[in-house]
Amino acid sequence: MSSVGAADAAALADEKRRLRQLRMVVDLTCNVLMQGRLPRDEAEDLVAAARRRALELFPDKEDTYELILAPRFARLVREFASPKKERPLRPFGPIFR
Repeated sequence: MSSVGAADAAALADEKRRLRQLRMVVDLTCNVLMQGRLPRDEAEDLVAAARRRALELFPDKEDTYELILAPRFARLVREFASPKKERPLRPFGPIFR
């Protein structure tokens, strides 16, 4: 095998490894969103972490992320995350009782 062929094989193996990692991150994120009943802010944090990792693995594919994965995650957050609960403000009272 020539050095060019070896380089191509190594590049292909690296891309397959990154694709497996991305698939695992996306699958795990989807499963946690569907089963975790997370508060909305935690669900959004989870999606942001998945986005960061996806763009670490494929830095030049932000448009692809926004086209394919962002709508999928947004739908799961809408469908499965519990709404944000606003805590009442008590500016003058003691915090702990």
